[in-house]
Amino acid sequence: MKKVLILTTVNSTINGFLIPHIQDLKKRGFYIECAANINSEIDERLIKENIVVNNLSFSRNPLSYHNIKAFIDLVNLQKKNNYDIIFTHTPVASMYARLLKLRFKNIKITYMAHGFHFYKGAPIINWLIYYPIEKICSYLTDILIAINTEDYDLAKRKMKAKKVYYIPGVGFDVNKFSNTKVDRIKKRKELGLNEESIMILSVGELNANKNHEVIIRAISNINRDDIHYFVAGEGKLKEYLYKLSDELGIKNRVHLLGFRNDINELYKISDIFCFPSKREGLSVSLMESMASGLPIICSDIRGNNDLINNNINGFLCNKNSIDEFKYSIQKMIINKDLNKKFIKNNQKDILEFDIENVMKKMNEIYVDWM
Repeated sequence: MKKVLILTTVNSTINGFLIPHIQDLKKRGFYIECAANINSEIDERLIKENIVVNNLSFSRNPLSYHNIKAFIDLVNLQKKNNYDIIFTHTPVASMYARLLKLRFKNIKITYMAHGFHFYKGAPIINWLIYYPIEKICSYLTDILIAINTEDYDLAKRKMKAKKVYYIPGVGFDVNKFSNTKVDRIKKRKELGLNEESIMILSVGELNANKNHEVIIRAISNINRDDIHYFVAGEGKLKEYLYKLSDELGIKNRVHLLGFRNDINELYKISDIFCFPSKREGLSVSLMESMASGLPIICSDIRGNNDLINNNINGFLCNKNSIDEFKYSIQKMIINKDLNKKFIKNNQKDILEFDIENVMKKMNEIYVDWM
């Protein structure tokens, strides 16, 4: 039985994205453990599967001294348990995972890049810091997995991993979102919204990268009082966004919902999904909204343009253009036939990213582990 360590910087990454992979690997006969900075509750599914989660003091800040201690603990963990494979995720943990190769020559390192920090249009500082690190570490990488086409192309050209694969995302359960049933009128009433109002939804942390401000400004420039903007997510910009909404005269139409455990229902009662991020790898929430049958307006960035073809299944906008988002929202409201086209194409296109399809593609990688 091959022993696999699933490694991430923080365990919320495991909870959010990797449980299906862990369950699949266990069914295939691998012995699985996890390791990360335990910054949130361990998922009940891991407990049910009797998966050991080792606590390492990694920090998302690559300059934090905590990472040195975490690396020492990782070395000791490898000495103790002698893992055959490390399946690593997130930049900080993955850098240190590959340094293990310098000492433990026979260990196989598989690195899934959820989105390189260097990309077309990225700040120069990202290229100066993260690109050299990834380039050097790629020499110590047996398998590198990219989950969007821009990263895959760059990895094939510039990185030195023994093998490079493209996998369409980490996978998610399309049926969970496409088959969700909800009483639209009742659910909207819970949110203080009537049936005639236009509900625009975004999902994501309230931070600068998620760029919710551009949607708030776009809505403020549309002369309609029936447009309401809902954002599911927490973050440090909450007060700033409320203040901005107040200054623009639309505070009563901007609703910051915080953390929600009913996202699948929110998708089903919304009219438009807006996703204006400045940087993404391949957004799960964008995929979920497609599966839920929503027309999409999103920023034209890496990852998003793997999912959305402009005027085919949604609108792609310049991430900084208030006017482009404004005009796209107006088109979406007015043109019902276009909406139907977008929804139909989304529900067809998203099947490529379903967890079952992703697992089939991952099988080729698992064969390499044997």
